[in-house]
Amino acid sequence: MNAATKTRLRVTGLGIVVAALLSTWAFGQKANPVSGGVASAPVVATTAASQAPSSDPTVERGRYLARAGDCVSCHTGPSNVPFAGGLPMATPFGTIVSSNITPDKSAGIGGYTEAEFARALREGVRRDGQHLYPAMPYPSFARLNDEDTHALYVYFQQGVPASAAKPPPTDLPWPFSMRWLMMGWNMLYLDKGAYQPDSARSAEWNRGAYLVQGLGHCGDCHTPRSLTGGVKAANERQGDSYLAGTLIDGWLAQPLRHSERGGAAQWSTDDLVAYLQTGRTAHTAAFGPMSQVVQNSTQYLSREDLASIATYLQSIGTAPATPAPLQAAVVSAAETHPSTQKLRAGTVEGAGGMVYLNNCNACHRSSGAGAEGVFPSLAGNSVVNAKDPTSLIRIVLAGSAMPSTETRPSALAMPGFGWRLSDDNVAALLSFVRSSWGNRGEAVTPAQVAKVRKGIPPP
Repeated sequence: MNAATKTRLRVTGLGIVVAALLSTWAFGQKANPVSGGVASAPVVATTAASQAPSSDPTVERGRYLARAGDCVSCHTGPSNVPFAGGLPMATPFGTIVSSNITPDKSAGIGGYTEAEFARALREGVRRDGQHLYPAMPYPSFARLNDEDTHALYVYFQQGVPASAAKPPPTDLPWPFSMRWLMMGWNMLYLDKGAYQPDSARSAEWNRGAYLVQGLGHCGDCHTPRSLTGGVKAANERQGDSYLAGTLIDGWLAQPLRHSERGGAAQWSTDDLVAYLQTGRTAHTAAFGPMSQVVQNSTQYLSREDLASIATYLQSIGTAPATPAPLQAAVVSAAETHPSTQKLRAGTVEGAGGMVYLNNCNACHRSSGAGAEGVFPSLAGNSVVNAKDPTSLIRIVLAGSAMPSTETRPSALAMPGFGWRLSDDNVAALLSFVRSSWGNRGEAVTPAQVAKVRKGIPPP
C-alpha cells in the first residue's frame, strides 16, 4: 500500500469518525410522537390490535411478546390501524415516521425472511441493507433470544392482518439522511448478543432482567443519556446511572432503582404488579407516557412475569442507610399531621395552602391522602418528593389521565389548572404540598413553573 492510499484511508476514516460523532448525539435522543406537529403520547386501542386468538401456540406467544415490547404504540399512526405505521416522531434531527410492520408484501414486512426480520429487530438493519434509526430500540431488542425472535416473526407474518398502507418515507435533512452514519452509532452503542443469564441469580430474577433490559426497553426512558446520546448504562453492571431516572419528552421518568428519595424499587411486589397491571396502586397512579405503556403493554403480561420484573427492580442499587418512609406509613400518619390540622382549622400559613384549599382539597383531602385507587395520595408520593419537580408541575398545569385497563377500565383524569393558576400560584402550591404531611421535597420556584409551561404544547 503506497503513501497516497494510506493518506486517503486516514482521511476517509477521520471523516467517518467525525460524522459518527456528529450523529451520535442526535440519533441518541429519544423520539417524541407528534400529531399535527404537536408532541403527544397517543394511546392505541390495543383491543383492535389483539384480533382473534390463534390456535397456533407460537402465534400466541409472539402476540404476548409483541405486547411486552409495546410494538403497537410506535407502529400505529393516525389511521389507528394496528402496526400499519405512519406515526411521526419528532427528534432533534428531523421527523422519523414509523414503518408498516404488517405482513403486506409490498408495504409491510411480508417479504422478510426470518433471518432478515431478526437482523432488523436485533441489529437495526432493514431487508435492503439500509440502517434503521434508533427511534426503533434495537439495542435493547438485541437481548432477545432466538426462540422469542422466532415467535415474534411467526406472529407478525401470521397473526397480524396485512395492511397496504404506505406511510410517508422518513426524509431527514443532510447529513442525517445518510443512513450509513448509523455504523458509527452502532459501534458505540450496539452490544450484540442475546441476554446471558446470571448463574448467581434466581430464574425469576433473570426473567425480570431479560424483560426489563430487552423487550421492555425500560432503560431507553429511565436511564440518563451521555453527551453523545447513548444511554449511560445498559444494565445493572454498568454503573449507577442505570434506571436512575431522567427527563424525557417534558416528563421526569422516575428512578427505577433504589435511591434516597424512594421509588419503585422500594415498593412491594404486590404494588409493582398492581401498578403495571392497572396503572394504579392504593396510593399512586401512572401518568403521562407511562399510562400509554400500561394500557398498551404491561397490563397484558402475566403476573409471574410482572413479579419477576419487580424482583429485578428491587435488586438494583443499594438501599440508603436511612431510606424514605414507605408511602403507606406516611399516608397513615398524615391524618394527624400538623399540616392537616391547620388546613381543617383554616389557619394554614402562606399562599400555597390557600391555593390548595381552593383547587385540590376536594379530591386529595386535607390530609393529602386522596381516595384509595381513585385520587392518588400526595402524602409520601415519590413524584411529589422527587428532586426534580418537572412531572409534578406538568400534571398541575396540563393534567393527566390514568390508563384504561381490562381490570380497571375507568380512565380517571385530573384536569389541568394552567389556565387559572399563575406561575406564582403553582410554585406556592407545590412548595406547600412538597413540605406538608411528612413530604421532604424542595420548594418550587416560579421560574421552574414558567419553564415547564413553555414546553407544554397547546391543546
